[in-house]
Amino acid sequence: MTSSSSAPRRVAVAGASGRMGRMLIEAIQASDGCVLAGALDQPGNPAVGTDAAAFLGCASGVVITADLREGLKDADVLIDFTRPEGTLAHLAVCAELGVQMVIGTTGFSDAQKAQIEAAAQKVGIVFAPNMSVGVNVTLKLLQMAAQALRTGYDIEIIEAHHKHKVDAPSGTALKMGEVIAEAQGTRLADRAVYERYGHTGERKADTIGFATVRGGDIVGDHTVLFAGTGERVEISHKSSSRAGYAQGSLRAVGFLATQRAGLFDMFDVLNLK
Repeated sequence: MTSSSSAPRRVAVAGASGRMGRMLIEAIQASDGCVLAGALDQPGNPAVGTDAAAFLGCASGVVITADLREGLKDADVLIDFTRPEGTLAHLAVCAELGVQMVIGTTGFSDAQKAQIEAAAQKVGIVFAPNMSVGVNVTLKLLQMAAQALRTGYDIEIIEAHHKHKVDAPSGTALKMGEVIAEAQGTRLADRAVYERYGHTGERKADTIGFATVRGGDIVGDHTVLFAGTGERVEISHKSSSRAGYAQGSLRAVGFLATQRAGLFDMFDVLNLK
């Protein structure tokens, strides 16, 4: 299902009654370039059968459904910030129906990521662990810093999220580590240190350390520390609401209007490559 690049894009939202789903629906309702065309949630969710925009005090004419094909039948693209298993179930049907995807879900295994790559041979997919424009500009800054601070600096990535987040480190923190490692001609898998406990000994050279904080309603804070001798450089991004993720997602939706197939990330959407 495709529409011309000049027509409003018909967007379906997965997890429509969740915090991120509602933020996306609100952004779509306020957008000139997108219209809400579908809303999905799990069977048994009390929101199923209600208008997707009821929480805004208005009617969208789109009813939240647990029927995947029903929710996608009028859509050009699905925005999905759910869980890996749910996203992959949606992915299979989207690839079959020709519905593009914007995937902000995190916590995928390498094998699951390969499924996304395979589906991208059929439909256009923007897949990024963080859709925020600010976060992706931060990733570009980290790339530059990692190249310039290649030697003589210890690297630590500190992230904090709300108490309900189920994966750690965050997908954004891992992406930061990947960007830094790649900029230095290495692999994160060869350098990452995720746990420290007991008598750890001195910090090993060339490692990239991760520290995770979970508590309260923290939307998302990330700081990368380059600690050298006599100085340190800190590059941080802090989210105070999910609005940035929603706005970045809609930019990804607009980008896909000109793509028939392929796997893209937010660097492609923002022309940062």
